[in-house]
Amino acid sequence: MNDKNEIIRVNNLNASFGERKVLSGVSFGINEGEICVILGGSGSGKTTTLKYILKLYRPPEGCIHIFGKDIATISEEEQTQLYLQMGVIYQNGALLNSLTVMDNIALLPQQHSDLPDEVIREMVLMKLALVNLRDAAYLYPSQLSGGMLKRAALARAIIMDPPMLFCDEPGSGLDPVSLASLDLLFLNLKEKFGITIVLVTHEVSTISRIADKVVFLHEGRVIFEGGKTEAMESDIPALKDFFSKGAGLS
Repeated sequence: MNDKNEIIRVNNLNASFGERKVLSGVSFGINEGEICVILGGSGSGKTTTLKYILKLYRPPEGCIHIFGKDIATISEEEQTQLYLQMGVIYQNGALLNSLTVMDNIALLPQQHSDLPDEVIREMVLMKLALVNLRDAAYLYPSQLSGGMLKRAALARAIIMDPPMLFCDEPGSGLDPVSLASLDLLFLNLKEKFGITIVLVTHEVSTISRIADKVVFLHEGRVIFEGGKTEAMESDIPALKDFFSKGAGLS
């Protein structure tokens, strides 16, 4: 893919928490329709970087462009529209325990559309079918297994058909079979709908199965940006150590 397909660009991102430097000159791009995995050991800055892209933090230095717009300067209305183009999966799933799976997933279209309830219900059921969870529509989160919770969170993240999906350790706590199933769902979303997917993960099996691009952070700096095969065969010490051990630390 060439630069004209780039939809996310992080430029010279610097950040500190108190006296601790967290990010130093972080720069990389993500192309439309690719699965980009952000890697790094504990404290490397990978989740912090994701939070800046999601505009949960405002960068003190550097800038982030999405669809060619600096997200620090967009209007409130543009920001709302941007958020509706971003599906997000958090590490713990973040479903509301007091609501059924159906009601959890229906919240976003209820708040941001004028669609009638019966249409929203069909939307939810279609997304649940996509993640093989249609039969769980009227269960509560406490009644779901770990793998089912992650799939329900994925259905909620894509309910508005966003062109971008952001995931913070989506495979955390899953057994190998559930993790592989989740990875296949990500691939399906990319191949069928062209969704651009950004994952923070330390799962080597996920990287080998689905990554198109790898961005590796070490001590707050990007020390590698490139293809999966190149990453896994790299002689860069920190990267080589990551893959030789089978996984990094989250």
